[in-house]
Amino acid sequence: MQTAPATDFQPAVALLEKTPIVFETMLRDLPTELLQWKPSPDRWSISEVLAHLADIEEVYAQRVRRIMAENSPTLQRYDQARAENYSSGTATEHLARFNTMRRNIVVFLRGLPASMGMRTAVHSELGTITLSQLLNEWAGHTLGHLRQIAELYRAHAFYPHSGPFQRYSNPKP
Repeated sequence: MQTAPATDFQPAVALLEKTPIVFETMLRDLPTELLQWKPSPDRWSISEVLAHLADIEEVYAQRVRRIMAENSPTLQRYDQARAENYSSGTATEHLARFNTMRRNIVVFLRGLPASMGMRTAVHSELGTITLSQLLNEWAGHTLGHLRQIAELYRAHAFYPHSGPFQRYSNPKP
C-alpha cells in the first residue's frame, strides 16, 4: 500500500463529505427506542454518539478556521466533560445539527489549495500539528463513530433475532 504525502488532505475531505449521507441513510426511520438504547449505563446510545459528533464538529471546524486565519495558533485539548449533555435532545436534532455543520465546513475545505495542508498549529498536548494531520484525524474519528453506531444498531436490532447464527457474530457496541 502506497502512503499518501503528508500534505494530502483530499481523501479526508472526501470522507467528511460522504458521512452525512451515510448517517442519513443508515439512521432514517429507526425507532426512538433503538436510537436511545444503551448496551450499559456507562456507554453511549446512537443518539448520544450523534450529540458527540455534532459537538466535536464545532471544535474541529473552529480549529480548521483558526489554522487558516492565524499563524500557528495554540489549540487546547478537547474537554470530554461536555459529554454530560449528550443525553438531552433527540437523535434527529443531533443529526441535523451535525449535517448542517459538516456540509458547511466541507464547502470551506473544498476551496483550499493542497498547499494549505502544511499550515500548522500547536496542540496543547501533542505539539506541532499540520492542517493535513488534523483533517486526517477528523476523518478517522468520524469513521470510528460510524463503526460505533453500526455496532449499536447491529447489537440491538439484529443480533438478538439471529437465533443460532449468533455463534458466528460477536457485536461489540
